[in-house]
Amino acid sequence: MRLQLTRPEPPSPIRARLRAAACLLLASSLPSAAHAEAGGTSSLDTSLLIYGERQRADVLEPTVRFTRLFASGQAFSAQVGYDVITGASPTGAVPSGAIQTTTSASGVTSSVAAGEVPTTTFHDKRLALDMDWRQPLGTVLTSTVGGHFSREKDYQSVGGSAKLALDVMHRQVTITAGAGINRDDVFPVGGTPQGLTDGTGPTDPARQAKNVTDGMLGITRVVSRRWLVSLSGTHTAESGYLTEPYKVVSQIDTTSGESVGQLTESRPGARTRNDVLGTSVYHLGEDVLHLSYRYYWDDWQLNSHTFDVKLRHDFNERTYWQPHVRYYTQTPAWFYTTGLVSVAPLPDFASADYRLGPLRTATLGATVGFHMGSAPGEWTVRGEYMRQSLKSPSQGEGGGEGGDDARKGASTSATAPTSAFNLQVPPLDIVSVVVGYSIQF
Repeated sequence: MRLQLTRPEPPSPIRARLRAAACLLLASSLPSAAHAEAGGTSSLDTSLLIYGERQRADVLEPTVRFTRLFASGQAFSAQVGYDVITGASPTGAVPSGAIQTTTSASGVTSSVAAGEVPTTTFHDKRLALDMDWRQPLGTVLTSTVGGHFSREKDYQSVGGSAKLALDVMHRQVTITAGAGINRDDVFPVGGTPQGLTDGTGPTDPARQAKNVTDGMLGITRVVSRRWLVSLSGTHTAESGYLTEPYKVVSQIDTTSGESVGQLTESRPGARTRNDVLGTSVYHLGEDVLHLSYRYYWDDWQLNSHTFDVKLRHDFNERTYWQPHVRYYTQTPAWFYTTGLVSVAPLPDFASADYRLGPLRTATLGATVGFHMGSAPGEWTVRGEYMRQSLKSPSQGEGGGEGGDDARKGASTSATAPTSAFNLQVPPLDIVSVVVGYSIQF
């Protein structure tokens, strides 16, 4: 589950596969572990996520995963997840001296008092199913195919993926290549509004298609008995309806600095994403150090850096703990803006969604794993605190004056300078707790 400022979007199947691919890279470099159980084994992993944003969204997500490892090296896994999401989400509009009325993702109309950051309440449920099948092809080549389905009130995702892993250099190096495809449908409550309009016009009742294709290439190297490193890269192409139908952009009177109206947002119909992920796992004797760095960039000019550190310490054979520190920072998309000048011509695209803005996130947490007496199975409890803030926009950043809007076909005069109004977005405090139980049989 992603942690973010606004209403959690459906967990991206692409990102979920990338996370799984990174784990498989590490696991596939030691294939003998999967073959060690001569008779095959089964495992059942369950977890419950409790996630809360202060005065914003709350999420309850139980997940069950079953995995069967066969003596032949084949493996099957299936996962079922169910999300219940409630709370409030910022609409993208700025505070105004007058009452503002909006319609939520649940189709509920609500009003926001003057001077308050506009938010809208929502309630949604999501069911997701993922399945994978791993098949050895000889002694050094392994294939994995998977499928994904998820459905919620206004979004459906169907996809598949395939991956090949090749062991070379006496299984000291594993080269992995994979691809995935998703065919999603977006069907907003009340129909799809026209972009950059006041929302009073006709809406499109038809489903909007969103197509996602991705590919990945990675290499894992066993450097020594204590050290494992991997490097992977992904390329993702999205096309179709990429706009968030419930988000709006305020129109600003630059003289008074007040919002005088709001328009539905509009985003480009194509996006190309890229990222490079480097990981290192080192056994320090009693402890295991996990380090990773991810660089991401796309043609919306949103670039990000992610640093992640985990240190696992085993107190004994039945108990361990693992502190976790993560830092994330991103630049805004080229069409991100805090508002549009009310009297200027409209640009081609504009969004005030904080998730496309200049974000900075710091996370601190820890996981504790333990066994309950002589009972089988392992329990884990992970708690994390995240602080997410919107960095102060600067001239030439995102929708600021003198930025990249002109060469992208948008009018710089339509974008309100940050100084035109006082936009104060307080940091968002997020707390999450995951309780898990795993058993082999």
